[in-house]
Amino acid sequence: MMSLLEPGMFVRHPSQPDWGLGQVQSNIGGRVTVNFEHAGKVVVDGNRVELVIVFDLPR
Repeated sequence: MMSLLEPGMFVRHPSQPDWGLGQVQSNIGGRVTVNFEHAGKVVVDGNRVELVIVFDLPR
């Protein structure tokens, strides 16, 4: 699933809901860089954490 993530997509971290909505910046070799609303830029190991893709953005 992580291989489907592309820059510009929106995600949430399943165990860190307080980080808010995140936007994927890059996905290289299973390392996904995401810019979260309340946590800033975070590199997530896609082999350990499965980010949740957000299809319906809040308005």
